[in-house]
Amino acid sequence: MPIDPEFEENRDVVGTHSPDNGGEHEVRGPVDEPERLGIHGTVVAVDFDACIGDGACLEDCPVDVFDWVESPGHPASDRKADPAREDDCIGCYLCEDVCPVDAIKIQY
Repeated sequence: MPIDPEFEENRDVVGTHSPDNGGEHEVRGPVDEPERLGIHGTVVAVDFDACIGDGACLEDCPVDVFDWVESPGHPASDRKADPAREDDCIGCYLCEDVCPVDAIKIQY
């Protein structure tokens, strides 16, 4: 199932995520690890429950917004594309275009 385009209205912020190599971003729930991981980010939002970890967004992003984050035990994949540096996004929408499951939403 693709990311909810209205996630900011439909989901509550349940915490933040501070990746090792990037800035802090919001996490919108529900979150119930390891099965439900929520939506990470706002400008570059990734639905961790939809993400299958194929890496297309990491390969195509010209400014390296994404890092891998491990998600052992998640039903869709054991790793996710985390928008670790979403503030660096230039709005090219390549990641949104290449995501095979529409798990990414860019918002400006």
